[in-house]
Amino acid sequence: MLAAMPDSAPSPLSAGGPALRDGGDACPGTLRLHRADDGALARVRVPGGVLSADRAEALLAAADRFGDGELHLTSRGNVQLRGLGAECGGGLAELLAGAGLLPSAAHERARNIVASPLAGLDGSPALGERLAELDALVCASAAAASLSGRFLFALDDGRGDVDALGADVTLIADGDAFLLRIGPGDEVFRIPAAEGPRAALRAAEAFLRAARDSGAWRVKDLPDPVRSELVRAVGATAGPAEHRPRPRTAKAPEPGTHEPGDAVETTPGSGAAPETTPGSTDAPETTPGPGYAPETTPGSTDALPGAHRHANPHGPAHTAAPGNPPQAPPASAAALAVDVPLGRLTPGQWRLLTATARRYGGELRLTPWRGIVVPGPFTGAEAADALGALAAAGLITSPDSPWTGVGACIGRPGCAKSLADVRAEAGAALGPAGRLPVYWSGCERRCGHPHGEWIDVVATPDGHRISYVRGERRYPPATVRDDPAALAAAVAAARARAL
Repeated sequence: MLAAMPDSAPSPLSAGGPALRDGGDACPGTLRLHRADDGALARVRVPGGVLSADRAEALLAAADRFGDGELHLTSRGNVQLRGLGAECGGGLAELLAGAGLLPSAAHERARNIVASPLAGLDGSPALGERLAELDALVCASAAAASLSGRFLFALDDGRGDVDALGADVTLIADGDAFLLRIGPGDEVFRIPAAEGPRAALRAAEAFLRAARDSGAWRVKDLPDPVRSELVRAVGATAGPAEHRPRPRTAKAPEPGTHEPGDAVETTPGSGAAPETTPGSTDAPETTPGPGYAPETTPGSTDALPGAHRHANPHGPAHTAAPGNPPQAPPASAAALAVDVPLGRLTPGQWRLLTATARRYGGELRLTPWRGIVVPGPFTGAEAADALGALAAAGLITSPDSPWTGVGACIGRPGCAKSLADVRAEAGAALGPAGRLPVYWSGCERRCGHPHGEWIDVVATPDGHRISYVRGERRYPPATVRDDPAALAAAVAAARARAL
């Protein structure tokens, strides 16, 4: 049955209609499933990554009833369900709609909104009301239903974390105003905070009009003159223009506790930022490991022979830094943050996270770095107990974890194009956290790879090709043939390189 499915097959509840671009938008959703070797795949949009405990339980029920039971986090704070039956679309849509996770069938793939995960928790501005308003406006706009599944909105609380992701329309909190950014440019427009969500929607609708002749899916895909005219037209109806370069690096919340007053505004930077949406038009968002944007201090800059002994990619991932004594718990915590090895959550891990959320703040916040923030408040003892339980369940609760910065595509056996089980290989090559993130790809498509500065590991017919990437520049690669110990040492040495 699956062999007969197109890469993105409409379910019985799909609104249908002609393709909106040449070749059609192949991004999967809950009403349009993607065919993979391990079954069909559904992508559930979670605007801002915000999930109530009840909706988190509904997602687990959907994974258990229709899929393989696991939940996979994506680069936009969404959830993918894998191993689905080809005919499950109607039942899946009914379950999700009943939980409030599918408010508009026509807009289900257009609700791509990322938001700063710690907004309102650590002294930064809260974004919840603006997020809900933007989502409602998108769902109420007939034009917005034509946005592709690749188009991205971002709400940044001022620290620059999601501003760095290269969204098509970004709102950046700045005092009593928002700064509106269109695409990757350095120009922003100051608008009153109350007008931010509606201005973001108008900018998206203006993009659709500008893209009619070019067939572009995203702002960055527009021809330069058309993109410049779009920015000018949006600016004409917005506030005064300001120069604010987009941050180069997207920094994820560090695993552990976050206290009130922790928020630090990012100084605007320049250059390309990570952008983790796959380049292939028919590839689903993949689930690489958590936090590949932040840079962490390596435990050692030497090659790591023997690192391949850490070989369980799905077992407990929390490892304390050698010689680093446990830190005293804080007096209180506003939130906890954990990362998820390879973005893959077992039913037991999801239940524990949901139960923790229900006991404290009532919600989970999925991050664009395959992590989860659990809002509090927590006492110091409660935070320590909760982190201990989450670590024991195999989640990352410390930046010293060997999983920090490790990502991979789905690889074998889920993808027919992959030449290797790159997730198992990534687990086998674990060592101390490196300065640079690493991303393992099963083929040259590199679905879901980061941008910016990173170590690229690609499976080839001749072995694994390892190269250092910085922006648009790719340095001369090294190829390691089928030798797990040599591969682990080479990856560790590459990740530890200095600027």
